[in-house]
Amino acid sequence: MDPRPYTVKSITETFKKYPDIGTLLPAMGYGKAQMRDLETTINNTKCDSVVIGTPIDLARYIKINKPHTRVNYDLQEIGTITIKSVLKEKGII
Repeated sequence: MDPRPYTVKSITETFKKYPDIGTLLPAMGYGKAQMRDLETTINNTKCDSVVIGTPIDLARYIKINKPHTRVNYDLQEIGTITIKSVLKEKGII
C-alpha cells in the first residue's frame, strides 16, 4: 500500500524532499514531533501489516494499530563507496 495519501506534517515533507523514495514509509529522525507524525501516518495507512526495518524498534516508542513485525539486518560495505564517503560527499558529515 502506498502511504503517501495518508502522510502528515514532517512525513509529507520528507516525501516532497525525496520524491523517488517510492512506496516505502521513511522514518526520518526520531524527535517527538516526527515520531507522532510517523505514528499517525502508519495508523492512517490502509494496510494489512507493517514491516519495521529501522535501527530501533519503533513499536517500543509508538503505538501501531495493526499487526507489525520487526526485521533485523547487517550491513556489509563492499568496495570503495561507503556510507561514510557518500555522507561526506553530500556534506552531511
